[in-house]
This record gives sequence, structure tokens and C-alpha cells, in this order.
Amino acid sequence: MRRFDRRLPFALIVLPLFMGHVSAAYAEEAKKQEPGKFLRFVEEGNDAGRLETGVATYKNDAGVSVQLVGAVHIADKGYYAALNKQFEGYDALLYEMVKPKDMGAPRRQQANGISFVHILQKAMKTFLELDYQLDGIDYTKKNFVHADLTAEEFNRMQDERGESIFQLMLQQMLRELAKGDNAKAADMDPMQLLAALSSEDRARQLKLVLAKQFENMDEMVAGMEGPNGSVLVTERNKACIKVLKDQIAAGKKNMGIFYGAAHMKDMEKRLEDLGFKRTKMEYMIAWDLAPQGAAAAPAAANNRGGAKAADSDAEKDAQIKKLLEKIEKLEKRLDEVEQKK
Repeated sequence: MRRFDRRLPFALIVLPLFMGHVSAAYAEEAKKQEPGKFLRFVEEGNDAGRLETGVATYKNDAGVSVQLVGAVHIADKGYYAALNKQFEGYDALLYEMVKPKDMGAPRRQQANGISFVHILQKAMKTFLELDYQLDGIDYTKKNFVHADLTAEEFNRMQDERGESIFQLMLQQMLRELAKGDNAKAADMDPMQLLAALSSEDRARQLKLVLAKQFENMDEMVAGMEGPNGSVLVTERNKACIKVLKDQIAAGKKNMGIFYGAAHMKDMEKRLEDLGFKRTKMEYMIAWDLAPQGAAAAPAAANNRGGAKAADSDAEKDAQIKKLLEKIEKLEKRLDEVEQKK
């Protein structure tokens, strides 16, 4: 068996970033752009680039406009600031969040959780030096409409299917491992991660390593979905479209759907089934990976604030250690599954 520690499966790191968020410049794409491309890495030389999320506009014959706004759950602060401003222009902004039925809109700096996905997102926010979606987006705005399963519905549906987030991730890892040497595009070389971790420009180098893998996101999600879909994507998208229909029936004409980028390929198909046609595709910069003068230059330990920087590095190292421990536990679970076959 090819052991887990020889290559880091794409699903383990990428899924939590897009399932569930610079410069906020838009770059309009020509109509020849591949449909459904809601996440892309634009390389600028060997040591720079940008991670962009798609904003696609759809219209129907009745004059209703819907924009699919692909989300990255950890991103530059400027990205969320631009989204907050954009969301003000919608009659209704439909957002994703699996939360208890009676829970209101989350407030900034008050979102907590103990799930593996939440812990991973928060850890990555720290050592990638990014902002967290639940801290950056103001969900208390009057035009925000919850358009997702409740926690009770989500748990019941997963129980009925015998599904869990960990199980879906594990299944995808097994598929990638079964591909052997042909799965290079979906693999993440641990040596690249180690090199990034030891870099003076650690946060940016880590983001570059991750961002270069994101072209495979659609394939990864498709592998996790299976023939009957999943609660994680399919059923949540169905719940969102149901809310969209209700909003249209209520007379709303200009709406946005703010969901993780991994949901958008399926969401686009559902809009097309309702008679919507895509009219425009634009992109927002979620991760600006251009070298910065301060980041590129070695930090002097005796500079003012050096002690604070050292404390910050120690905190990041602790977060990384915890993450690697969790990955080690997943490796053991993977071995146990393989041994039972």
C-alpha cells in the first residue's frame, strides 16, 4: 500500500476551504470562458499569482437576475470588504450556513465550532495570514436570507444516507491513492509544504502551494458526490434553489447566491433547468500572492516588534503541529480501512 505520508491527498486540505471565503478588482471574462469555472489560479511567473473566485450572472425571460458568487472561506480582508459592498445592491442575498433552526444570523467574531472542518479553517486562517469568512462578512444585513439546510435537517439526512464529511473525504482519498502514479495532478508533495514552511515568506509560499492545486476542485467534488449526490453538496443546493423560487415568487428581481465555490457547478445546472441563461462571468481576487517588500526581506530579530513576531510564529507553529497530528490520525484510519479490505 502506498502510505498516506508519501503524498498529501488534495481533498484533505482543499475541501474545507470551499465547502461550506487584495485587491477587489473584477476581470470580466469573454464568453468563450469555460462554463462553471468558479475558482482559478492565475500564475504570474514562478513565484507569484492570484487565486480568483467567479461571479456569474444569469437572467431569465421574466427579467429576473441571479448572480452566483463563489466563496472562499478564508481569504484576504479586502476580498470580504468588497463582497460586503457588493451584497448591498441585491434585493436578496441567499447565503449558505448549516445552523440550528432557531439560530439567527451569525455575528462577527462570535462564530465558534468544534468540527474538524471548522478547526482546520481557523488554523489555516492563522498560518496563512488570511481572514475568516464568518469574521469578514456582515450576515446581519436585512437583505440576507438563509438558504441552506438546518443543522437538524442536515444531520437527519446524513444519518439516513450513512454519510459524514469525514467519510466523503476518506472515500476521495482512497480514490486518489488507488490511481497510483497517475494521480500526480491531485497530489500535494509534502516536500513542497516543508519548503514553504521553512521559508522566510512562509504564509505566501504556503498559499502558492495550495492555490496551484485548485484547478482539480471540480473533479474532486464530482468524485465525492457519487451517482446519487450527497447531503454536503446536492441536498444543500436543492434547499438553496427552493428558497430562490420563494424569493422569485415574492417579486424579487435582483438576487445573489453566496455559496462555497465547490457548490457552483451543480448550482449553475439547477439555474439553467429553471430557464436562466448565463450572460456574464467576472472574477474577484481572493488571494493576492504577489511578493511584498516586507515579506520578501528577511525579518531582523532585533527590530522593534520582533518579540511580537516571534510570538506569532510560535502560535503558527503550534497550529501546524496540531494540524499534522490530525492528519496522522486520519492516516491511521485510512490504514485501518485498507486492512479490512
